[in-house]
Amino acid sequence: MASSVLIGILITFLVIILVLYLIQRLPLDARMRQIAQIIGIIIGIVSLLKYLAVF
Repeated sequence: MASSVLIGILITFLVIILVLYLIQRLPLDARMRQIAQIIGIIIGIVSLLKYLAVF
């Protein structure tokens, strides 16, 4: 049980990093890129908290 939760958290963390990297590659101006990064980080934190059964 604990190992499956740990693997799920690790995969979620890697997906968050990949999404943030892809946001950096988008041809957006700096302000829009920053907003997109903040949204990506918030969504990632919420999904990690769901894995930890906080929600």
